[in-house]
Formats: sequence, C-alpha cells, structure tokens
Amino acid sequence: MTQAILMVACLAGEAFATSCLPPPRPFVPSDSEVARDYADLIRSDFELYIQDIQSYFRCLEVERARAFEEAREVSQDYGRFLELMDE
Repeated sequence: MTQAILMVACLAGEAFATSCLPPPRPFVPSDSEVARDYADLIRSDFELYIQDIQSYFRCLEVERARAFEEAREVSQDYGRFLELMDE
C-alpha cells in the first residue's frame, strides 16, 4: 500500500512539472512619444513574446498528448478495477 501511494505521488509530481505557462502580453504605451522613446525595448518585447508563444503552443501540444495517453491508461485501469469487483 505504501509503495502505491509513493508511486502515485511521484507520478502526480511529474504531471505538475510539465505544466505550460503562457507568456505575458507585451505592453504598448498609449502615449506615442513614450512608444517612440522605448521603441527598441517594445519591439524586443514583441519578438520575445512571439518566440515564447510558439514554445507555449508546443508545450500545450505535448501536454495534450500526455494527458490523452494518461486518460487511456486510467480508462484501462478502471476496466481492470471493475473486473476485480465482479470476481
């Protein structure tokens, strides 16, 4: 029983370790003079956002595949459990 609890705890930790976090949206000042003064920084923020959002999308795709596989395995486990209950 203790081994089963440890295994579940480890697997749950694995799932949380791969969570995907969206990047923050770049800030654009409403004042055109401020925007011009910080144009290089703002442009850099947008370029970084575009790179980060692409990584975020890839992470979501990986997480979706992982979750789908986990759901399939859990469904099989549940089927085995139901068979045990019929014995």
